[in-house]
Amino acid sequence: MSAKTTSRFYFGACDWSIGHRAEPEAFQTAKAIGLDGLQVSLGLASNNMHLRQRSMQENYRHASKTTGVKIASLAIGELNEIPYKREAITQEWVHDSIDVANALGCTVVLLAFFGKGDLRDDPTGKKEVVRKLKEVAPKAERQGVYLAIESWLSAEEHLDIIEKVGSTHIKVYYDVANSTTMGYNIFEEMKMLGTEYICEVHAKENGKLLGKGEVDFIRVRDVLNEIGYKDWIIIEGAIPKGMEMKEAYQHNLHFLQNTFQS
Repeated sequence: MSAKTTSRFYFGACDWSIGHRAEPEAFQTAKAIGLDGLQVSLGLASNNMHLRQRSMQENYRHASKTTGVKIASLAIGELNEIPYKREAITQEWVHDSIDVANALGCTVVLLAFFGKGDLRDDPTGKKEVVRKLKEVAPKAERQGVYLAIESWLSAEEHLDIIEKVGSTHIKVYYDVANSTTMGYNIFEEMKMLGTEYICEVHAKENGKLLGKGEVDFIRVRDVLNEIGYKDWIIIEGAIPKGMEMKEAYQHNLHFLQNTFQS
């Protein structure tokens, strides 16, 4: 969870969802939309995870300061193509992401487990993920950074991984659309995980605006209030076919403001 004390929800977006994956130009776009903050990518394999460079960190801090758009969290989306469960280089990325989070003033790093990194029906992959997280968790604990698993797994499966790692700084990045797609009861899952395990939330619909798809965001709000979550809600996806991104994201932002701040 964010290091700051929060008394309300804050609304951001993933940099890749607003057309600027791993690009500091995302801050200007986020400001034009009216967002409070951004989830920023650590980088790409092609640029060697460039936020590890101090000069790039300074560019991001400057962009955040000049636009007033906060850095909500980091994400390592490349793990979908270069899986944490299999590729040795990924441990270096995760290790270094903890330092980057500190440098940027955020406390959450999303670790993605989709595509080639999918953990479903993969006990060997899960075992390797547990091994690697055990190795890096002490550093995350020392520096106050949470490594957040986002995957197709159920709440129970996430908790099993966290229990096996045995660290308070391994959490769940909860995506309400992903879990709905998988057929999980998202409301019971969020209650089960609570703020002890949920460190940040994605608000998403696949190909539809928020409020126009499958997710009941009023119930999401009520459950988040019930468990005491007051922090970042990060918009991902939620752009209908043929609709311009900025228009869609302004609609999505207004929907969240009207729903979560009512």
